[in-house]
Amino acid sequence: MSADTLRERHALDHVTDRLSRSFAGHVSPSRVDATVNAIHHRFDGSPIREFVPVLVERMARDELRHTPPEPG
Repeated sequence: MSADTLRERHALDHVTDRLSRSFAGHVSPSRVDATVNAIHHRFDGSPIREFVPVLVERMARDELRHTPPEPG
């Protein structure tokens, strides 16, 4: 795994943590993780990777805002 790939993965881990805290009590951490991963995969094959974590966070936050609260 390249250093750039590791940096991106590390940044996405932070995105998942931030969103899990932001949506605690509304969306489960596993749902946040699945959302972040699904959105991240939309960028597979994109040659420019610098802004992928920022874009993933924005898109995931928007999607999670529109997610009905999970029972529990």
